[in-house]
Order: sequence, then structure tokens, then C-alpha cells
Amino acid sequence: MTVLLFILGVLFVAVGIAVSIALHEVGHLVPAKAFKVRVTQYMIGFGPTVFSRRRGETEYGVKALPLGGYVSMVGMYPPNKADDADGTVRSSSTGMFQQLATDARAAAAEQLQPGDENRMFYNLPIWKRIIVMLGGPFMNLLIGVVLFAVLLMGFGTAQSTTRLAEVNQCVITSDQAAQGQTECTDADPAAPAYEAGLLPGDTITAFDGQPVDGWNDLSARIKEAAGRSVPVTYVRDGVEQDTMITPLLTERPVTDDDGAPVTDDAGNPVTKEVGFIGVAAATELVRQPGTEVLPAVGDNLRSIAGVVINLPQRVVDVAQAAFSSEERDPNGPISVVGVGRIAGEISALEEVPVASKVATLVGLVASVNLALFVFNLIPLLPLDGGHVAGALWEGLRRRIAKLFKRPDPGHFDLAKMLPVTYVVFALLMGMSVLLIYADIVKPVSLFN
Repeated sequence: MTVLLFILGVLFVAVGIAVSIALHEVGHLVPAKAFKVRVTQYMIGFGPTVFSRRRGETEYGVKALPLGGYVSMVGMYPPNKADDADGTVRSSSTGMFQQLATDARAAAAEQLQPGDENRMFYNLPIWKRIIVMLGGPFMNLLIGVVLFAVLLMGFGTAQSTTRLAEVNQCVITSDQAAQGQTECTDADPAAPAYEAGLLPGDTITAFDGQPVDGWNDLSARIKEAAGRSVPVTYVRDGVEQDTMITPLLTERPVTDDDGAPVTDDAGNPVTKEVGFIGVAAATELVRQPGTEVLPAVGDNLRSIAGVVINLPQRVVDVAQAAFSSEERDPNGPISVVGVGRIAGEISALEEVPVASKVATLVGLVASVNLALFVFNLIPLLPLDGGHVAGALWEGLRRRIAKLFKRPDPGHFDLAKMLPVTYVVFALLMGMSVLLIYADIVKPVSLFN
């Protein structure tokens, strides 16, 4: 059963990513056709074609290597000034880089048919070219926003509640815990909650005569009530009951807003004397309002952008971990293999409710889409951001020429950037192979 759940989790994310890639290409396809560009191919994957069908002037298909997809449009490369106006390549090249550009133009020219003169991509106004190239990344952004809306508004986020998951029998001080003590002894004072008769599963509804508004509110009141005997109202098995409790003044670790322990400059935990009753909150999925969706997407985008900005160093760190005894950074880059493995591990957890598993898998697919959005905006070919940067540079050159009354410099020749494109492509492939290898031999695990 565990193996089956693992496989189902992997398949869920694999299908989600495949659909995301397909919709990314739709984001390019729809505006290209709307602007009358002739689209020759819409393909998911690379390499040999597994299946294809022609509808109208476009061939739609699936290729053998599921590593992405592409939309092929006529006129991606403008002709050289020495070429014919209809795109026929007549220029000669002597250098290796020039030959790459010439070969690319020649291959593009072979796709041209009569009537394509006004349907070539490079003849579109710059703003239309930018819309076509940004259509893919913004489709991923849209998918990410929709999935985050489903996640937050449909499933909710895990939050601490006033239902008790654990009630300690005694009070163990920070010093005792640092010395490794985990079990209660006769010398340890009884925990106030245990002494008051509270049990795991009880839900506290009021403290010190006032209704409680969530775990943070309850926790703050407990800390302030040290040494005072206060009434507590709780619900057990659907029946409301009352008891009295006296929080102890105890030295407890200070935590930040995320619940992580705060440390001083020397790395030692910061502690503070506060009221303590000895309970742990249960977590439940709590649905969020629609106003929380975009802030959550923004936080995720900032986190992804931080990884992308430091990507070279992050990849070096992954390489060092993969070929040494160092641990992987759980917040570092991972491949689709790593994402699939995490999805499988989550799905195989028998103690986690099905709703929580599905919510986590939806969150994974949403984060992958936001990562695709950010990554494709990098202004380097062959990424979409590289095409956008080329169009913007062309527009800037023309504006400058017009400002200084110089001749129109014409289209920016992306074919001349092919050497850079091949280098970037090789680096991306190398990074992908490294991440896949690392995710196999030194995977990132959410559970130690």
C-alpha cells in the first residue's frame, strides 16, 4: 500500500508538471495565432516524435524526451541585410559564429511559404512580440495563482488551534532538556494543565473568563497569567467543562513569528520567564480568505527569486554535497526527480490525512509553476526572457536612432546570439544532469 501511494504521489506531480508545460506553450501559441503568425509546430517534449497530428497549418504532437516543449513560428530570425527580401539566404560566412547564424537563417527560410511575407514573427511590432514570448511564463504564473487559491481557500493552511495535541505530565526546565532529560521524575513538579485535568483532544474555548481567539491569543494569555489561578473552559467529547489552572513562571525558549527558536550572537537559545501550563497545540487545515492568495504567491516568488539570483553558488553547493558527505540544503534547487520523490514521500505517509496530502501535492505543483515563471524571465536565450530582451534592445536602438536622426538600424538579429544560446543551453543541461544525479544519490528529504 505504501509503495502504491508513493507511485500515485509521483504520478500526480508528474501529470501536473506535464499539463503545466503544455499550458505554457499554449501561452505562446494563442497570442501568436491571434497576431496571424504562422505556427508550424506545437510540441511537448524534445527528440523523436512519438505522436503528432496536423490541424490546419500547425502540427501538434508529443516527443520522446519530456524535458519541456516548444512552439515553432516562421520568421523567428530576421534575414541578413545581404539576403533577399523574401528571406532567401544569400550571404556568405567565413567565421564559425557567423556560419551558425547563416545556418539558422537558412533553416528558418526553408519553412517559408508563399503568403508568409506578412506572417513572420520578426515583422510583428515589438509589443506584440513581447506578448507572445511572455505568454508562456505568465501562463505559469496564472496556474500558480489558481493553484494557490485552491490550496488556501479550498484546503486551507496548517495552523495551530486551541485543541490540545499533547498534555505534559510534568515541567522539565530548559537546563534539564539541554542535559538530555525527556522523562518525568518524582522530583519534577506536575504540569499545570495535567494537574487541572486537561487531556489530549480537549479544545480550550475560554481562558480567564474571556473567549480565546486562536492559539496565539491563548498562548499570550497563558504567558501573562503566571502565578494566578484562572478559570479555563474546554470542550471534551462535545461537552463543555470548566476547571481552574495556575500557570507556572518558567523559563521557556523565545520563538519568532514562524515558531523557530531565537538565538543570540553566540548561537545560544534565548529564553524568557513566562507563564507555562505544559500543552502542545494540534494543527488543522484552516481555510483562508481570497485576500491571502496574492500575498502567499508574492512570498513564494520572492523565495524562488532568491534561489535564482544565487543559482551558480547554489548549484556549486549541490555539487559539493553530491560528491561528499555534506548535507543538501533543503531550500536549494532540485530537479523534477527530486520534486517527484518528495511527492512520493508525502503520499506514502500513513499518519497524514488524505486532504493534507493532496493539499501538499497541489502546493508542490503550484510552486513548480511559479519557479517556471521566474526562471523563464531570465534575460538569456533560449529562455523566453532572452527573446524579450532582444525585442527591447531592438526598440531601444530604433528610438536612439530616431532621436539622433540616424538611419533605422533594423531588426536585432537574434541569430547572431546563437553561440551564447548554445552555451546557456549546455549549462542548463549540465545543471539538470547534476541536480538529477544529486536527487538520486543525496536527495533532499522532508523527513529525517
